Amino acid sequence: MSNFPQDTPQPVIAVIGPTGSGKSDLGVNLALALDGEVINADALQFYRGMDIGTAKITAAERKGVPHHLLDTMDVTQEASVADFQEECRAAIEDIHSRGKRAILVGGSGLYVRAALDVLEFPGTDPMIRRSLEEECEVSGLAPLRARLEDVDPVSAARLGDARRVIRALEVHQLTGRPFSSFMPQREYFQPALQIGLAVDREVLRERLALRVHRMVEAGLLDEVERLDAAGLRRGKTAPRALGYAQFLRVLDGESDVTAAAEETIVATRQFARRQLTWFRADPRITWIDWQDPALVAKAVAAAGQ
Repeated sequence: MSNFPQDTPQPVIAVIGPTGSGKSDLGVNLALALDGEVINADALQFYRGMDIGTAKITAAERKGVPHHLLDTMDVTQEASVADFQEECRAAIEDIHSRGKRAILVGGSGLYVRAALDVLEFPGTDPMIRRSLEEECEVSGLAPLRARLEDVDPVSAARLGDARRVIRALEVHQLTGRPFSSFMPQREYFQPALQIGLAVDREVLRERLALRVHRMVEAGLLDEVERLDAAGLRRGKTAPRALGYAQFLRVLDGESDVTAAAEETIVATRQFARRQLTWFRADPRITWIDWQDPALVAKAVAAAGQ
């Protein structure tokens, strides 16, 4: 932290880990121990009404701890990591200005990086985007990919689908810089501490299956039906969420509850593996066993209290 001014507030604490590992509970307990407030960094918990399927922490489970950036969007709106970065940093500044500790909680890796790290987001240009989309519709993806290989071989090797190739070309045309140059570095924007929940993968697999079954019992299908009536399918982000995409197919008569639950379990386990791969690549994270009886005490100690 020597790169930061001496009068910099205490580090932002980020509680990270795969879905189902207990991040929300640890965030609340840390806030209670450190006189802190929680900032949500789960991209799907921004959405009002997406409660059961996202395992959103309830009002009772928050134990009076203020939670920021929770239930801030309608399901028809599109989540933006650039907007989140601005809103999250404003929330951190507000919390610190009141002498409290800011505690970021979530498993959306890019959103956590956007909040904590030096990360610049290039702008957008609808006219450029539409021109590239029309070109893709007429000529296919191959010419666009070839162009991207010329101007940004790093992105060309990394990006597969048309949407991302078009975005990379849009950024290059707009800024003159390769899209890959905007990728985040492991450099904190302000002092930060990341606490990761180290899980037993087999135990987590079983826990995730049980959690999905409990979501179904709690009324996930009814929740999806209510949100469908509120415009869920018109959104770009929300209808693709784990559980929601699978149970929309039940409403359409293309699946049944049992099959949708099993598909959700498989997809959730795959998502948890991707989260672990993402977070394990960051050497700055302090890992604590998720089932350690002294978990909260160790997390508080890591925070320097």
